[in-house]
Amino acid sequence: MKYFVKSDWNGFFGLFTNNLTNILVMASLLSVVVGLPGNIVYGRILPAVGLSIFMSSIYYSFMAVKLAKKTGRTDVTALPAGTSVPHMFLIVFMIIGPVFWATDNAYLAWGAGLVWAVVEGLIELLGAAIGPKLRRVIPRAAMLGSLAGVSITYIALNPAFSVFAIPYIGLVALAIVLLGWIGKVKMPFNLPTGLVAIILGVIIGWASGLMTWDGFLNSVQNITMGVPIPRIKPMIDGFSEAVPFLVVAIPLGIYNFFETMDNVESAEVAGDSYSTKEAMLADGTTTLIGALFGSPFPTAVFIGHPGWKAAGARIGYSFVGGLVLFVITMLGMISVLLEVIPVVAILPILLYIGVVITQQAFTSVPHKYAPAVVLALVPHLADWTNNAVDIALNAAGTTAAEVGFDVLNNAGLNYLGMNALGEGSIIVGMILAAIAVFVIDRKFIYATVSAGIGALLTFFGIIHSPTVGLNENLGMTFGYLAVAIIFIGYAFYEKKKGDLSDEKLIS
Repeated sequence: MKYFVKSDWNGFFGLFTNNLTNILVMASLLSVVVGLPGNIVYGRILPAVGLSIFMSSIYYSFMAVKLAKKTGRTDVTALPAGTSVPHMFLIVFMIIGPVFWATDNAYLAWGAGLVWAVVEGLIELLGAAIGPKLRRVIPRAAMLGSLAGVSITYIALNPAFSVFAIPYIGLVALAIVLLGWIGKVKMPFNLPTGLVAIILGVIIGWASGLMTWDGFLNSVQNITMGVPIPRIKPMIDGFSEAVPFLVVAIPLGIYNFFETMDNVESAEVAGDSYSTKEAMLADGTTTLIGALFGSPFPTAVFIGHPGWKAAGARIGYSFVGGLVLFVITMLGMISVLLEVIPVVAILPILLYIGVVITQQAFTSVPHKYAPAVVLALVPHLADWTNNAVDIALNAAGTTAAEVGFDVLNNAGLNYLGMNALGEGSIIVGMILAAIAVFVIDRKFIYATVSAGIGALLTFFGIIHSPTVGLNENLGMTFGYLAVAIIFIGYAFYEKKKGDLSDEKLIS
């Protein structure tokens, strides 16, 4: 067993640039969109984010070593670690931004984000107790289908837009990714595919004038370095500002541990069987460590394990990627890299991951479950579209409520339905797909239970509602209950006809 092999470089440049892209976007959101000062973004938050990802990469490399020794295999691929992309946007726009815009106090906004991360980390730890049980009872098509929904929207769609916005760089980098990782074509001098895509992107970006020396020199002159140190006081000071938002952190924490569970399932399908409980404990712990040192963003088993495995990554790629990322964030080099590497040269790598994960959802389950996988995608499309509409309206200085829901509906956009469908999308996708799987298998009692769970989660606002509470969406709750009644009625109708045996009815 080798801890690092030559093909790990493919995984390194893939996962590293994947995480680097997320941090570059994170930095832009915090500093440009929200308006936090550079000393907090580059000197405090990003080094702590780098630390949390590095800690995750250490533990997941350790898990890979254990699995390799246990199985005697040399092709084990470590679970990739990173920051959940949907969470990154949600935390910025649901707590850090609102607190900063309301108080004009970046310190309090940062502290409120840290409190939020602590809540999510604790929920992740609690999820470790039930995650393995849930993984055994939830159909694979439901888990992989909902994960594909995240992939096709947040992982693939936004990068695709940027690729086609600057096609003279984006399409060239995409062509290299397709050749190396989809077509299995060797790059010149056996260079890693991701590195070749980045090199070409940098050359074209500078030759075309997209990247400038003025921007580069300014970033070098304004480097803000930072070493992660415990940040207890910001949490205490920001607690009162965070309290009104914490109820929303509960469904997002649940979302996070379901995302981890789905990604562990995805890794098993690709050939590496890891402990769901251990992965969730690792995620929860590293999220809490990150929050302690200043990161408001939770860590998760990162999406994309099958893609990196197919690219040749084994054990060392995760550890080396986490280490390099940690060093770069401490040295304050993120702002410099933004002026050296065109982000559009990296984004095709994310598009590749989105394609691989979505493909896996369809190819790793029997063909008869394809409708369930498609159904799992729909809530994520609603959630992504809802966010896109809100961003556009906010940029125009208005909201959907101010424009008028009836006005939007008459124009062909049912905003309220889109919003309800998208809230808690990863869980909604799994519930809808599970119902479809059980109907396909004619397990109507299981379909009834799934609909009943949907009703229960809706009643408490975990899904189909922006806030947790009681009786948050009465119409949707009754809708799920009506579905449950239909299924249980049909189960006993079929039993009476003799089409189903007693054993099949309750199995």
